[in-house]
Amino acid sequence: MSLDFRFAVNVIPTPGILDPQGRAVENSLPHLGIEGVSAIRVGRRVELTVVAPDETAARAIVERLARELLSNPLIEAFGVERLMATSSTTSRDVSA
Repeated sequence: MSLDFRFAVNVIPTPGILDPQGRAVENSLPHLGIEGVSAIRVGRRVELTVVAPDETAARAIVERLARELLSNPLIEAFGVERLMATSSTTSRDVSA
């Protein structure tokens, strides 16, 4: 019997690698009146469902995908996170 397992893969630049997006966000903070925030790293998040016989097998598939397809091991690090049933995305505040 196979089950559905939800995962997220979070990919960020490794320490020491130039992160122009992170730097742009950090440079924008004073214009927003925000202080005390530093060392910003901007990455990406990929959420997926894997059909597998158990969580160990599903996680092995996700880790292989993360290592071989979703990240560049020369300049990026990744983390795998198990999600519960649905997407972890949240609603965006559109009142602003």
